[in-house]
Amino acid sequence: MLLTLSSENVRNTTFTSDTGQPLYVCSTPFFFGRWTTKIRKYVSDDFQLEMKDRFEVVGKIGWSVFGSAVFRIGGKDLKSDSFLRRHGITGRKRTFKGPDGRRYRWDMHRRVVVLSLDDPTRRVVARYRRATSGSFNILGMESTKACLEVSREVEHMLDLVILTFTYVEKLRMDREWWEKRGRRRR
Repeated sequence: MLLTLSSENVRNTTFTSDTGQPLYVCSTPFFFGRWTTKIRKYVSDDFQLEMKDRFEVVGKIGWSVFGSAVFRIGGKDLKSDSFLRRHGITGRKRTFKGPDGRRYRWDMHRRVVVLSLDDPTRRVVARYRRATSGSFNILGMESTKACLEVSREVEHMLDLVILTFTYVEKLRMDREWWEKRGRRRR
């Protein structure tokens, strides 16, 4: 499954299917020094005569400047440091247990994030591809929008993939911003 993002700002974006159907919307309003990202999922009410479509909240991320972010999933509050555990010397790996009982691992690379099985196979099950700029048209390359490629293997937990992706990509973006800022100062 290929989900296209309307913006690389993952806290305020719409994920659409290859047919152009909006599937998820992430929005993060600012409210007195607090940010809470709300992830809503498209739900079709085609069983009703009115054919009303709507979006239902599948999760929230309460961001914190100091301390752990808090995920709200299925009526439960989970702190990021216990739900999406940090691994590795640099903290660029985050692991979690899926509803299928399997362990998964997000790797935050310099420019992208990749979700794989946290087992010896390390099989990739989701990969983020950033947008390419129109400036590449000089070289004959088309500009593309940011997208998240998701394997059929994890489509059963797509809500969780979107929620955890939003979190780790935001962390990666923050790290990239700080690295650029640090290099400019030198």
